[in-house]
Amino acid sequence: MIKMDAPALEKFLSAEFLQVAEDFTLERVDDDGLTVRLNVADRHLRPGGTVSGPSMFALADVAVYLAILSRIGPVALAVTTNCSIDFMRKPVANADLICDVRLLKLGRVLAVGDCLLRSDGDDRPVARASLTYSIPKA
Repeated sequence: MIKMDAPALEKFLSAEFLQVAEDFTLERVDDDGLTVRLNVADRHLRPGGTVSGPSMFALADVAVYLAILSRIGPVALAVTTNCSIDFMRKPVANADLICDVRLLKLGRVLAVGDCLLRSDGDDRPVARASLTYSIPKA
C-alpha cells in the first residue's frame, strides 16, 4: 500500500536532500514499485561523455530509498547497508537514465530492492543493482 505518492516523495527529497533533488524526477509510483529518471547533466558524465558509475549508483540508491519511503512514509534515517551493481553496457550519449525499482522484501528492519537502469529511448539495460536498506526503529 502506498503511503507517499510522487508529489509527496519529491517534496520530501527537496526538503531533506536539496543538494541532489533536482537531479531526479519520479515518473511512476505504484504498488509494484517506481520509476525514477536521472536528469543527466555535465556533472554526471565521465571522460568520453558517458554517464559515470557513481551517477548510476546514485540513481539506483535514490530510487530504492524512495521506493521504501513510498511504502513506510517519511523515514529520513533509513540507510543503505549493501549495494551490488553490474554495469552491462555504455549508456546512450546525451540521454537521461531511467531506473525501474521493485521491492523484493520490506521487513521491519531490512528492505531489499532490485533496480534495472536503461537509457531513455532504449530498452536494453545498462546496469542492474540490488540494494539492502536498514530501517530504523520507529
